[in-house]
Amino acid sequence: MDFMAVYGEAGMIGVVGAMFVYLVISMSNKSAKQQEELEALKVENRGQSETLENMEGMIIKLINRWNQSDDKLDRKFDAMTSSINDLDNQVSRIDGSLSRINGKH
Repeated sequence: MDFMAVYGEAGMIGVVGAMFVYLVISMSNKSAKQQEELEALKVENRGQSETLENMEGMIIKLINRWNQSDDKLDRKFDAMTSSINDLDNQVSRIDGSLSRINGKH
C-alpha cells in the first residue's frame, strides 16, 4: 500500500494509528528478543559464577597447602637451629676443657 493511498483513505488519524500499531508491534518484537538475550546472559552468568566459586576453592586450598609447607619448613629450620646451638655449646665445652687441660685459664 502506498503512503498517499492510506493518507487519502484514512486521513492523518489513520496514518498516525497505523504508525502507532507498527510501533507497538516493533517494541513487542524487540522486547521478546531482549528477553531471550537476558535469559542467555543469565545462564552464562550462572556458569561464570560456578567457575569463579570453583577457582576460589582451588586458590584457598593452594594457599593452605603453601601455609602448611611453610610451617613444616619453619619446624625444620627451628630443629636445625636448635641442633646447631647444641653443637656450638658442645664445641665451647670441649674448647674450655682443652684450655684447662693445656693450662690456659
